[in-house]
Amino acid sequence: MTTENKTAETESGLFKVDPRFTPAKFVPDQAVSTAKNSKADTALPIDQAAATGDITFAQAKMEAQQQAAQDPDALRKAAQNPIASLISVPLQNNTTTGVGPDGDRVQNVFVAQPVVPVRLTSKVNMIMRFVTPVIYQPNTFPPTPAVPSGQFGLGDINPSFFFSPAKAGKVIWGVGPTFIIPTATGTTLGQGKLQIGPTAVVLVQPKKWTFGFLVNNTWSVAGKSNRPATNQGIFQYFINYNLKKGYYLTWQPTITFNWKATGSERWLVPFGGGVGRIMKLGNQPVNISVQAYANPVRQPNAGSFTLRFQFTLLYPKK
Repeated sequence: MTTENKTAETESGLFKVDPRFTPAKFVPDQAVSTAKNSKADTALPIDQAAATGDITFAQAKMEAQQQAAQDPDALRKAAQNPIASLISVPLQNNTTTGVGPDGDRVQNVFVAQPVVPVRLTSKVNMIMRFVTPVIYQPNTFPPTPAVPSGQFGLGDINPSFFFSPAKAGKVIWGVGPTFIIPTATGTTLGQGKLQIGPTAVVLVQPKKWTFGFLVNNTWSVAGKSNRPATNQGIFQYFINYNLKKGYYLTWQPTITFNWKATGSERWLVPFGGGVGRIMKLGNQPVNISVQAYANPVRQPNAGSFTLRFQFTLLYPKK
């Protein structure tokens, strides 16, 4: 069975991302799945995130950026913009149950995904995002004395670079390259291939709402000769509705697709959402959210349910 799945880009009220954590791969920013290779189980890339991933890259207007330090609404808008000029450090944990042929195993993916904006010119910003997963990947075959029940370690790192107008209009957008670097410390924790492809994010923020999507696709260009070539991607739509006192409702499922697979092995389609709040702990602005996703369409051996907790440090311009 083919296991060239992706890591879902992780999503959050703040970075939707790309995250590519699906029980069959590592993607993101957003559900985690696990598929078994003909030779071994392989966790695919995360959030191309992830956002999942994962995805919140928003480009707030300069006025909003200047107000963000004091204005909770402006900060919330910037936090929900996947390409904002807002430094942030999302820390996300995804626990996926129902993994394996009997649905009795659990996968866990912890993701650090700092986002750093850089002003290149008076008209262009570059937003850098680095998705770094730490994974416990259970085997999808019965353990034996010679084979442990799973592997724990670093997964494939997924950096992305979004180029976006420095002055945002009503439609906020960014495009650029994304990479999957084969840094995994175990064979089931990554794909063993250097992968490159395009990524893009588009969103609008009318009144209390944020609507947008993030998409990418990567192809393997180098790596271990004994690992299969890859052609995979994610599509993550995200919707936020802002409530009073910094609370918000969020829907950030990350759909992952593996073009090398066929039939039921190609798609992971989660459904769900959650709630979050942007607030201050002392003088530090933070974004906290809890989300839950069921996976009604998934690859064989992929998990059926993912619970996500995210804690994000925000550093607005002052």
